[in-house]
Amino acid sequence: MTSNRDPRYDCLFEPLKIGPVTTPNRFYQVPHCNGGGYRDPTAVARMREIKAEGGWGVVFTEQVEMHHSSEISPYIELRLWDDNDIPMLARMSDGIKDGGALAGIELAYPGINGPNLYTREVPMAPTALPIRTFTNDPVSARSMTKRDIANLRQWHRAAFRRAKEAGYDLICLYGAHGFGVIQHFLSTLTNHRTDEYGGSLENRSRLMRELISDAKDEVGDTMGITLRLSLHELVGDLGFTNDEVRELVGMHGSLPDLWDLAHGSWEDCSGASRFKEEAAQQELVRGIRELTDRPVVGVGRFTSPDVMVKQLNSGVLDLIGCARPSIADPWLPRKIDEGRVEDIRECIGCNMCITGDMTMSLSRCTQNPTFMEEWRRDWHPEIMNPKGESDSVLIVGAGPAGLEATHALGKRGYEVVLAESSDTLGGRVSKESQLPGLSAWGRVRDYRTWQISQLANVNVYPNNTLTADEVLEFGSEHVAIATGSYWRRDGVSRFHVKPVPSTGKLPVFTPDDIMAGEKITGKVVVFDDDHYYMGAVIAEKLARDGAEVTLITPSAYVSEWTLNTLEQGFIHNRLLEHQVDILRNSAVTKILDNAVQYTDTYSNKNTDIECDALIMVTSRLGDDTLWQSLSARETEWQDHGIKSIQIIGDAQSPAPIAWATFAGHRFARELDEPVRDEAILPFRRELARLSPKNDSK
Repeated sequence: MTSNRDPRYDCLFEPLKIGPVTTPNRFYQVPHCNGGGYRDPTAVARMREIKAEGGWGVVFTEQVEMHHSSEISPYIELRLWDDNDIPMLARMSDGIKDGGALAGIELAYPGINGPNLYTREVPMAPTALPIRTFTNDPVSARSMTKRDIANLRQWHRAAFRRAKEAGYDLICLYGAHGFGVIQHFLSTLTNHRTDEYGGSLENRSRLMRELISDAKDEVGDTMGITLRLSLHELVGDLGFTNDEVRELVGMHGSLPDLWDLAHGSWEDCSGASRFKEEAAQQELVRGIRELTDRPVVGVGRFTSPDVMVKQLNSGVLDLIGCARPSIADPWLPRKIDEGRVEDIRECIGCNMCITGDMTMSLSRCTQNPTFMEEWRRDWHPEIMNPKGESDSVLIVGAGPAGLEATHALGKRGYEVVLAESSDTLGGRVSKESQLPGLSAWGRVRDYRTWQISQLANVNVYPNNTLTADEVLEFGSEHVAIATGSYWRRDGVSRFHVKPVPSTGKLPVFTPDDIMAGEKITGKVVVFDDDHYYMGAVIAEKLARDGAEVTLITPSAYVSEWTLNTLEQGFIHNRLLEHQVDILRNSAVTKILDNAVQYTDTYSNKNTDIECDALIMVTSRLGDDTLWQSLSARETEWQDHGIKSIQIIGDAQSPAPIAWATFAGHRFARELDEPVRDEAILPFRRELARLSPKNDSK
């Protein structure tokens, strides 16, 4: 790899010792989950390998459960319970090191965060308390005895040896985000002990000191030992505070080989761009570097190399920690080194990647549709498969699906024409990025339009609404219909599968109207049966514009699905800040002359609420009119030299933006590939190895 980087960024590429090992640069992919874990180990390994290939100097696993007595089922994380788990972890470390990076493993003992739904072991914690999980599992942990603590140390020793055998260079002891036993001992929220492991900070840090000492005794001559801590738990009078973090580092500054610092809760640490700016944790970290002679890494959704350089040159950090930016662009460091900063695929902070872990499925990325498909489908984030036998493709619609298809096909070498009916590229992302807090959504458009502009074999024609006749006569061998979707006005979604009864007198609007500039004042009801971000964003915008807003949702939560993006609490608070009235477990059931009737979803009690307008944020319909016209004329395709016409993205099936970019990329990847038998699985998967039928062990 030849360097052509701007000298301003030289500091990002300086080596740094972490205990007995040295990272080639300052790019540090911190541990992050991905929904694959023990179920999809090769997919996860290939994903990490490509990051190393892309220039990340350190690449970590996700949290790895290091003992069977503490696990977080139903979430699918890696495990290192016994020697049988070593091969899958070794496959990952081998790939990472083949790519030129240091391989790191994060060992976690979830403790009070581990309900043990799979192992059925009784959970253990510093103090007997109910398990602290996302789903409030009705399980309690028992207080650890001195023997339990001694056992815990021995279990860690075994995990350290296994991590070394698996080929890792770095071990991270996980004590952050409420997910690790070290944090549970450090925090007065979860540690109420009165023995030598409780009370003073010196006592509460005893287990931390013991585990680091044990790690160095076992493997410290060959592996770096890092410690991941929360910067601030933000839980009032109790908890592990930022002041205590500083005191702890001052007391034990030389104990680990590296301090890995992250915000208290996962929600705060991985805050969505709507609520957290780049480098949002800077003030919590500033000054800690002066308390230790060991390097410090921190996170902050870093996407700008200039911001990264500032973190290093100002002495805030020694290494740039990234999770989400490394997902959006696994080759981010390489692009900086090659002088291609404009080619960085910047994270938009939508947290779609986190939903893969939260839903126990594979993660997705809105910006990088190849994420977690690197092995499953052989999709590389930067390298496309060669062009097939055809030459020309027409893409109708320049939303996220159309832009991604155009970019990817252009890279494959096809002659591509992109026709867009409006004068603006980007489709829904251009409209949504104008809403409160969603400006980063525009990066989906900006990255792709820039890349397309650099391709001589791609032509873009805005203000071109094509008819079926024009598509047939256009002369392209393949056509993709990516005409997007529109919001329903009749209220049909989950609660209602038929239109909501209406007198026809009350004005009813949709998000499309608001994004088109419709001004609405007075008393407004927003009915949200979509349950993602849109209902709350529309309510916030209307409130900002001076309307008196009531949001009604059938769910027990505002924007319920954003529990999976870690935004739900922030969204609810934002609405309260803007004095939006919230009615949960309720649904609009009738539209009256100057009011709506809503029903309590449990009691079926009806109530009228006066309003001047109703906004339906319920569901979307694919804009498939052009597709239907062309489909009805399939017998004519061959006569016009057309080999295929496909409908993709929201036009086919409305979904989050990440689904649209995936659809566009898949269309581009599979064009001219051998016709696939629909009965055959279109991706690789790994199957569990069956134990002998009569094996009783």
